Amino acid sequence: MNAYTQQYQQNQILSASPEQILVMLYDGAIRFVRQAVAGIENNDLTAKLEGISRCMAIITEFANTLDHEIGGEIAENLDGLYSFMIRELTQANLKNDVDKLRVVEGLLLDLRETWVSAIEVARNEVAASDSAAADAAEPTPTQTKMPPNYKPLSAAG
Repeated sequence: MNAYTQQYQQNQILSASPEQILVMLYDGAIRFVRQAVAGIENNDLTAKLEGISRCMAIITEFANTLDHEIGGEIAENLDGLYSFMIRELTQANLKNDVDKLRVVEGLLLDLRETWVSAIEVARNEVAASDSAAADAAEPTPTQTKMPPNYKPLSAAG
């Protein structure tokens, strides 16, 4: 990777919202699982180990950042799912099991899609809320109290 590519990627991360970073992490985890699959299929031990290791690091970070107080049952379910994925990755590593990697890849793809949808819903709700607030802030003629003897210029003539 050349210096320009590294700088571009670093700028993307530094300017990304937390939601964008979450999606980028899912993209990375999916890419690393696929790297591990290719490593097993091509008898490339380094690619397999690097892919599994990096994917595990991302999933572990997902698990570590769960807020069980705010997230409640959803956080608990995600924690269980992340633990399952770590176990599957460990078994895939020990047994060179591509099927276990494919299971993890499918789960990551589903979770990524769910997060992207949730982010979009949240953005739409914020936009609708902002629009409603802007509408409420700008009074319409019927909302504006006029003096009793006020006549618009068009009606005065």
